Amino acid sequence: MAHSWTGKSYWLVGASEGLGRALAHELSDAGVRLCLSARNGERLTELAKELPGETVIAPCDVRDTASVAAAAASLPEFDGVIVNAGVYEPVSATDWQADAVEAMCDVNFTGTARVLGQAVPHLIARGGGHIALIGSLAAWRGLPKAIGYAASKAGVLSLAECIRIDLPRPAFKVQVINPGFIETRLTAKNDFAMPHLMSAAQAAEHVRKAMEGTRFRTDFPTAFAWRFRLAQFLPDALYFRVFG
Repeated sequence: MAHSWTGKSYWLVGASEGLGRALAHELSDAGVRLCLSARNGERLTELAKELPGETVIAPCDVRDTASVAAAAASLPEFDGVIVNAGVYEPVSATDWQADAVEAMCDVNFTGTARVLGQAVPHLIARGGGHIALIGSLAAWRGLPKAIGYAASKAGVLSLAECIRIDLPRPAFKVQVINPGFIETRLTAKNDFAMPHLMSAAQAAEHVRKAMEGTRFRTDFPTAFAWRFRLAQFLPDALYFRVFG
């Protein structure tokens, strides 16, 4: 039976740009009622006008607990939450950028926890729901120039696993979706080759299909993702020699 999104309502956090914006289009086209959050209220308003479906906007800053709580309190009932808020800077330990590293940890991991601190109790009170966290293939192992980013995404992966263990199925569906390189203003900062680079629209289609399925963890693109999976089994000394 084909998955039906009609009548479903989702809180999409990190919707104003890149993958989040493309995902808003993907889900709205499928019939989802969206509650859109991001820091930039003007961009959210523009996005809402582009979407065919019913839309509510609730600007918030995931770095601020009170801001997230106020946004959540303003929302109508929702069936699920998608946490996509994220920042990225390529940072090496040899050129440590303290502000950038702190921002990545605060937005990508702690920001996700702030959103879930509002969304999870809401869904529990409703008796069930869908929780989808946008991670990254960078969560699998340490990578060059990934100080802050890889660690924060590894935290998101662990957080998703803990939630999945605690919340009973089938009432709750918990998923973590780990993309590879997506062509956005964030990856435009990279000065290295990005294998299997995909557009935000292509990545959004992957995310939608993953959310339609039952798999807890989805890694894509598949061929690229297998490199990261196999890297987990390399002895530490060999891994650091290859990637260092």
